[in-house]
Amino acid sequence: MEKKKNNISMAVIKRLPKYHRYLNELVNNEVDRISSKELSEKIGFTASQIRQDLNCFGDFGQQGYGYNVKDLHYQICNILGITKEYETIIVGAGNIGQAIANYINFQKMGFKMNAIFDRNPKLLGLKIRDVEIQDIDCLEPFLQKNHIDIATISVPPQNAQSVCDILVKNGVKGIWNFAPVDLMAPKDVMVENVHLSESLLTLTCLMNKLI
Repeated sequence: MEKKKNNISMAVIKRLPKYHRYLNELVNNEVDRISSKELSEKIGFTASQIRQDLNCFGDFGQQGYGYNVKDLHYQICNILGITKEYETIIVGAGNIGQAIANYINFQKMGFKMNAIFDRNPKLLGLKIRDVEIQDIDCLEPFLQKNHIDIATISVPPQNAQSVCDILVKNGVKGIWNFAPVDLMAPKDVMVENVHLSESLLTLTCLMNKLI
């Protein structure tokens, strides 16, 4: 189904993964159809917000019928770009890197882990889900021989930008950054900076406003 608009707000984009998660649950529970009001009660967005968000991409629902769950789930997957497979690597095999490597749902969603890199000699040669941890010095030669779509960065902040530069230089177009620093990259490279401490501080702020 064709998009209705080309310029979708970041607020809408940020809500799409939540739609995907709840629709995936509905599909697994063999729910055939659902109204925006029922979806609202599950997700926590208003029914009006749901209709507005989905209307950005096409006419998915039918008045008096609601949404076909399987079809809407597929359309959201398509919008999110997870109806295809992505070649991925992880740079930094510390606690965060290992946790990501061990999260099997990423593979189920089409994110294929090709390689893991680190500098710690104690980790080199170890395997996570049959993928061996390689020396980070092998990163650039590896990228020159293999097409990689997405790279996860979970290295110390002082090393993150140099790793990013190597990735960009070798054609990686998606970077998922867990280092506590905002990375600089060309406009055609998508960088998602994930700052865990900021999320935690948001939580404490909300807690203190409620006290």
